[in-house]
Amino acid sequence: MRASFSRTRGAPYAFLAPALILFAAFLAAPIVYTVYLSLRRVQVKGLGLGAGSRSEVWAGLSNYARSMTDPDFSPSVERIGAYGAIVVPIMLGLALLMALLLDAGRTRVGTFARTAIFLPYAVPAVVASLLWGFLYLPRVSPIVDAMQGAGLNPPNFLGNSWVLWAVANIAVWGGTGFNMIVLYTALRAIPTDLFEAARLDGASDTQIALRIKIPIIAPSLVMTFVFSLIATLQVFAEPMTLRPLSNTISTTWTPLMKVFRDAFTRNDVYSAAATSVVIAVASFVLSFGFLKIVGSRAFSQED
Repeated sequence: MRASFSRTRGAPYAFLAPALILFAAFLAAPIVYTVYLSLRRVQVKGLGLGAGSRSEVWAGLSNYARSMTDPDFSPSVERIGAYGAIVVPIMLGLALLMALLLDAGRTRVGTFARTAIFLPYAVPAVVASLLWGFLYLPRVSPIVDAMQGAGLNPPNFLGNSWVLWAVANIAVWGGTGFNMIVLYTALRAIPTDLFEAARLDGASDTQIALRIKIPIIAPSLVMTFVFSLIATLQVFAEPMTLRPLSNTISTTWTPLMKVFRDAFTRNDVYSAAATSVVIAVASFVLSFGFLKIVGSRAFSQED
C-alpha cells in the first residue's frame, strides 16, 4: 500500500519533470547567464596578445551605466515609443472592430473572413518584411505605379519621413489577425440571452457592442494590450530585414538591434547582455504597471 501510495504521489512530479527541465534549460538558465554576463567584463593586460592577457573580471553595474549612456540608446528608445504609439492603438482598434463585425453576423462568409484576417499572422515576420519591402521599393512597387497612374506623387516609403510608418504597417498587418481571433473568441463566449434582452429593450447593435460586449471582454482587451506592448519593446525582425533596402534604418534603430550590433558586430557580449536585461526589466515594469492600473478593474467584471 505504501509503495502504491508513493507512486501515486510521485506521478504528478513525473509528468511535470519534462516541462520543468525544458523550462530550466531553455528559459531560466539563459536568463541567469545573461544577468551573469551583464555583471562581467574583459580585462586586457599589456597589448592583449599573449596567453592569459585577457581575463574576465567582475564589472558591477558599469555595463549598465555604459549601456544607458550610449548615445545610440536614447534615440532607439524614443523611436520604439513612437512605433508603439502607432502600432498598438491601430492594431487593437482594427482587431476589435473586425471581431465585433464578425460576431454581429453581418457577413455570410464568417469562416473565410476569419481565416483571411488571421492568415497574415501565420506569415513569418522576415518573409512579411521582405514582401512589404518590395512593395515599398519605387522601381518594383505596384503601389507606386498605381499612384503614379492616378496622377499622384507617391512618397518614399523607406525615407526618413515614412520609414517608421512603413515598419509599423508590417506589424499591424501581421498582428491584427491574432488579436482579432482572441477578441472574437471572447465575444463568442458571451451568453446570447444578454443580447436578446437588450434588443427587446430597443438597443441597437452599436449600443449592444459599446455597453455590453466591450465591457465584458475587457480582460481580453487588457491581455492583448499587454502582449502587444511586449512585442513592441522586442521589435527586431521587421527593421532588420528592411535595413538593406534603406539607409534610413541604422544598426541601432531599435534597442534589440543595438543588442545585436554590440554582441555580433562589436563582439561586446557584456554590454549587449546589460541592454538585454534593461529591455526585459522595462517589459516587466510596463506590463505589470499596466495590469496594476487597469487589470484589477477589468478582471473584477468576471467575478
